[in-house]
Amino acid sequence: MDKGKTNSSPILRRLIWWIVGLALAGAAFAAVIGTGDSAATILSIFSTRFLGIFIEAVPFLLLGTLVSGLIDAFLTPEDIARVVPRNAFLATIAGAFLGFAFPVCECGVVPVVRRLFNKGLPMWVGVTFLLAAPVINPVVLVSTAVAFGVGPVLIGRFALTIVVAVAVGLVFALGARPQEVLHPGTWMPVMGGSGEGILTRPVRKPLAQGVREALLSANGEFFEMGRYLIIGSLLAAGMQTLVSQETLLALGKGPLISVIVMQLMAFVLSVCSTVDAFLALAFVGTFTTGSIISFLTFGPMVDIKSTLMFLGVFQRRTVFYLIALPLLMTLLAGVWLNLNVVF
Repeated sequence: MDKGKTNSSPILRRLIWWIVGLALAGAAFAAVIGTGDSAATILSIFSTRFLGIFIEAVPFLLLGTLVSGLIDAFLTPEDIARVVPRNAFLATIAGAFLGFAFPVCECGVVPVVRRLFNKGLPMWVGVTFLLAAPVINPVVLVSTAVAFGVGPVLIGRFALTIVVAVAVGLVFALGARPQEVLHPGTWMPVMGGSGEGILTRPVRKPLAQGVREALLSANGEFFEMGRYLIIGSLLAAGMQTLVSQETLLALGKGPLISVIVMQLMAFVLSVCSTVDAFLALAFVGTFTTGSIISFLTFGPMVDIKSTLMFLGVFQRRTVFYLIALPLLMTLLAGVWLNLNVVF
């Protein structure tokens, strides 16, 4: 009897979150309809944008949770310790390039990094991977090259992403402990002088058992992270519906204001990093090159969807820093590029 109750509890919690998501959708519809425009038109715009954001993101969230399940089933803390350098600086730099091993976007990277934390990945390496992976992966490399060619935007996007991700990772390495950054149960406390190392030596599971457990783990992860994706997609669609893009475009002049506007658009539009280069291409000639590079760097690191998903892994104060630090660094970089570099 107790076992049945235990098994049904996670399902009940998932159902409650899906109901909350639908309730929020209804509230958003009501708020949008209250703007005075045609209810049918506003509702159609809102629902189209919500479905566009959600449908675009769901496959990548699914991919991320599948990768997370495979990590849970087959990757051991010993594997992490063997791959990640012991030196904090070198380990942080390595974290910036883990996206080539786990090519996921900003929707899929959150469940992957959470699972890696559970496997003993150093906290600051995980933070670097979280910020860098949505850009530093082969899919985004190809899509950006197709959209802009091999030139300043491609080079600037990847160089700035690595610099910002490594810098933020080092800030966490020097000034924070895992228990201050992550939710309890998200990280694995391990032995070692720096608090990172090997605690146990688990036996690797057989293939059939591992695949079965990976699928079960991915199922739970998908529903758990999906609630944040739904809420984030609703908020992003609401912002897109209520805030006129023409208003934002009218403000996109000058070395400073253009960067701020493009960062705001990146946060609000919440476009997947695999396709955002083609959206940014539409702003060439209207916005400065520095602002476009900031858009392509800041957006994959932080948007409405990923912010909500961060809350499932990190403490609230940590989420604030994960937003503020990339925001300020990409802002300064974009303004500097506009003032000092001729494209």
